[in-house]
Amino acid sequence: MINENDILDMTCLNREQIAAIAEHEHIDEVSAAEMGEYLMHVHHGPQRVQQMICEDIAEALHLDDLSKARGLYKALKQFLAEHPEALRGNL
Repeated sequence: MINENDILDMTCLNREQIAAIAEHEHIDEVSAAEMGEYLMHVHHGPQRVQQMICEDIAEALHLDDLSKARGLYKALKQFLAEHPEALRGNL
């Protein structure tokens, strides 16, 4: 039987990136994993994921939550290292 961890591990995104999508979209992590996996395979999808993480960083900075902003920045940096296509043709 497939459990939540299996679903999260089947995507091309890591847990921090999935958590950023979940927070940005106000959805649970399984739904965020599904959304993220879908976005990574559609035109301009990787750029949309990058944009979501950047918006979350901006929101954390606006709220003076530097710890959260640092964690999101780390997730963004790793995302861009793993998915350089997110930089091309940025939205």
